[in-house]
This record gives sequence, C-alpha cells and structure tokens, in this order.
Amino acid sequence: MSTTPTPSAPKSPTPESVAPGSTAPESTAPEASAPESIALPVTAVTCLEDRAHVERATVLDLTAGVHRLRLGPIGALAVDRTLHAELTADHRATALDVRMVRAWNPRGPQPPTDEDSPLRRRAHALEEERVGLERRRDRLRTRLELLGTLAGGLLREIGEGAGFGEAERTRWARELDRVDADRETSGEELRTVDVRLKALTAELGDVARAMDLAEEDPAELVGHVELTLETEAAGPVALSLSHLTPCALWRPAYRAVLDGDALTLETDAIVWQRTGEDWSDVRLTLSTARSALATDPPRLREDRLTLKDRSAAERRAVDVELREEEIGTLGPAPVLGLPGVDDGGETRVLRAPAPVSVPGDGRAHRVPLSSFSAAPRSEYACSPELSPLVTQVVRFDNGSGHALLAGPVDLVRAGGFIGRGTLDFTAPGAPVELAFGSRDDHRVVRETEESRDTTGLTQRTVVTRTVRLHLSRFSAPGEQGERVVVLRERIPVSEVSAVEVRLHKDACSPAPDTVDADGIARWDVPLAPGGRRTVTLVYDLSASAKVTGL
Repeated sequence: MSTTPTPSAPKSPTPESVAPGSTAPESTAPEASAPESIALPVTAVTCLEDRAHVERATVLDLTAGVHRLRLGPIGALAVDRTLHAELTADHRATALDVRMVRAWNPRGPQPPTDEDSPLRRRAHALEEERVGLERRRDRLRTRLELLGTLAGGLLREIGEGAGFGEAERTRWARELDRVDADRETSGEELRTVDVRLKALTAELGDVARAMDLAEEDPAELVGHVELTLETEAAGPVALSLSHLTPCALWRPAYRAVLDGDALTLETDAIVWQRTGEDWSDVRLTLSTARSALATDPPRLREDRLTLKDRSAAERRAVDVELREEEIGTLGPAPVLGLPGVDDGGETRVLRAPAPVSVPGDGRAHRVPLSSFSAAPRSEYACSPELSPLVTQVVRFDNGSGHALLAGPVDLVRAGGFIGRGTLDFTAPGAPVELAFGSRDDHRVVRETEESRDTTGLTQRTVVTRTVRLHLSRFSAPGEQGERVVVLRERIPVSEVSAVEVRLHKDACSPAPDTVDADGIARWDVPLAPGGRRTVTLVYDLSASAKVTGL
C-alpha cells in the first residue's frame, strides 16, 4: 500500500491569501516576500519509452478561504501543459489555478568531489593556494608598515637624545640593526610571495581557459509549483499532482543462470533519468506506451498492377537464380541497433515489486522485476555452413507470467559469466531459445564437391552436390559418456516446376533423420569421448534446357 508522506514544511503553513475570484500573478524569480515552499516529494513514476509520468502527493493543513501555495522545488523540466492537481478532503476544496514557476539559482563555490575531473580539482587547489598567499602578502605588508613606523620612531628618539646630549650608541645600533634585519627579511618574503602569486595567476588563467574548452557547468534551473485553491472549512487536504517530464527512459534486460538441470531467468529494467531530481522510494511502473506517436491511421495510396504479354525470348527461357532467404516466424520484425521497447504491437505494463530509488545522474540503474525457474531442454547444435562451432542451446517455456520483451541477456553457467546473448519477444507460455556459448572440445570441418552433367536426350542439366561434415570430440582423460551433437545442413528448395531438387538417401551416410519443408536436414550424431564421425549429404539440382542462370 502506498503512503502519503508528510511535507517537511510546518504542519500549518502560512499561505498567502488572495481575494476570491482572483488568480495568483505569475512570477519568474523567487522574492524575499515569497511564501515558504512546501515539500512535494515524488511518490510514483510511470516510465515510458522516452519520458516519464511523475506523481507527487502531500497533505496540507489549511484554514478556510482562498490560499496561494508555493510547492517544491521540483524538476524544472516538467511539461507545463501536463500539470494536473487533484484535491481530496472531507469538505469542499477546489483548485483554482496551478502553474510552473522557474528561477535561476546560481551555484555557490563548493569543494570538488571524487567525481570531478582532475582539471577542476587542480583549479580548486590553485585557488586555495592563491587565497592563502594573498593573506600572507597582506600580513607581510602590514608588518613592513609597522617596522617602518618603528624605524621612524627610533630615529626620532636618536635625534632627540643627541639634542639633549644623551649618547646610547650601543643600544641605538642594536635596535636599528634588528629593525633593518626584520625589514629585509619581511621584504624578501613579500617579493617571494608576489612572484608566486604572479605565477599562480597565470596558471589559474590557463586552467580556466582549459575548463572553458573542456567543461561546461550546467545551469541550475529550479522549478516550483504555484497552486491557488479554495477551501470552505479548516482541516487537512490531500494534494495529488502529476505531470510529464522528459530525459527518462527504460529498456528491458535479463540474466539467465544455468546450473545443472535448472535454469533461472531474471527480468530486470535498466532505467536512466536526468530529470533534475532523484526518485527516492517510489512506486515504479514501466510501460511501452508511445505517447509521442500520432494516432492517426496511415493514408491509403493507390497501388496499380499492370499485366503484359511475355516476349518470345521470355517464353523460350526461364531465368532462375539462387538466393538466400531467412526463415520467418511469428512475431515482430527484428530491428538493428538500440530500438524502442519491442512490445509485439500491444502496450505492456510492468511493475516493480518493491519501492525503488533512481538517482538523477543519467547513469544506468538496474531494477529487478521478476524471476522464475524452469527445467530446460538442452542440446549441442552445429550448423557448419554458418559456423564450425558446436553451441549449447537451451530451450524452455516462458513461465514469468508476463511477456518477455526483446533485450540483452547476461549468460551465466557454472557460476561464471560466459557472455551476452539476445532474447526475442516471447509471449507468456511460449518457448524460449538461448545459446550458452560454444564447446571448445568439439570441432567440425565442412567439405563440398559439385559436378555438372547434361543428359543427351532431354538436355536437362543435373548439378550434383556432395557435402561432407567431419565431426571430432576431444575429451579429457577419464571422461566418459556419449554426447549427442545435432547437425543441420540445408538443401535448396525450388519454387518453379522447371527446377527439381532430389535427395540421394542411398548415397548419404548416414541418411538424415529429418528433412523439414524449409530444406533443413538434421542428424543426431552420438560421439563418445575422443570419437570421430563423418556425415555425407548428396543431392541433385535438375533443370530443363530452357532454364538459365543455374
């Protein structure tokens, strides 16, 4: 359950009263006579694909009448037109006006932190040294002035004593020597301080110019909310304020841990925000809604199809070509790079199970969402045409209770991080497939042969292709037990009747266990420790005489 925090301001603030029916004037900077600000903390956040919907709540103890309150500070990036205030009380309370007020708040000098750059820390050290030298220079100048006054008084005493016939040559010489020595020592120190100050001033100028080129202090813009409301009776009034703010986004991320025969998949959300304020212990909701996109349907355009007769040359020949085609499956089309949140075309909403805190530093922060365990089905698979590596592939069903959005997966096996994969959009209960890296103790070598022949009677062109797959397993001493490796090799699939594809099962050694409709041949090859196997695939491409391009 959510709780309504009590503002840090006094329980009974002293709001500024205005006449009924009038509105509070808009101000652009805080004044000395402005009312005290009442804290308005963030209690709930709905993070969208490129922005956030922020909710704030507090309780006000007001007297009857019209009040103008100053709430905040809040992030200055809040969108003004999305401000919405809602009042809840046992008596009638009406919000008359709500608006954002922003003011520049100059930053005072602050000592550098560990996160500051070495250039800024050097400037701070030079500035501290300069201030100390200026104070020492002032003390030396004051001392020299006092010594000059003392020397003048001593000379006046000598003149007066000589006039009266008093001769204290030893004392006068001793006092003059001491004053002259002090003046010489202080003067030398003053010259040393002046030289160092001059060098410091030059170095500080160089550092300042370098900082102007390399760093730029962000302007600190502070925002407040001015709320004018009317209450018909004294008592507490619950205030709820919501608005949109930019500079916040989230993306899904996962962590798959394979431990023996069990797999644990953890679903997290990576949240970035630099809205100008921290989110502390808020209820976090993650949504894939795209409020920035227009909702108008696309315009229909005219699409004309025209037919024409084939020429005599086109009737005599059939032009064919071999092309690569990816096997399509149900689901959204993949997008390269860092796209928006892929939700399968339907808005998805995920909620953090516990209150979270996200600092407004613009860095990535991981928020746990859910976790489930499953008994996976594992196999060692290899497609030699694409890669000679034997990869451990794990399949399991999505038991998280919600859709798994497309995102990166950190793969952990045997207690260690082994790499990072990609998880496609997966509906609840749908199968999931993850690759947990390759096996270094397996090696596959692929060899291909091709022969071309033309029959004399029908003038058909026959292309015979032979593919040999040499599979080896390198095992450590004492290792026992067979391991089944799934080999997959593709066979061309013809789309025209003039070209036929035929598999020679008698010539294959061994024959494929299965061949699906997409032309993917599969073998389940058992390998003992240190074993070797060779798989042979033979098929024909037969085309009539009028086929060209084969």
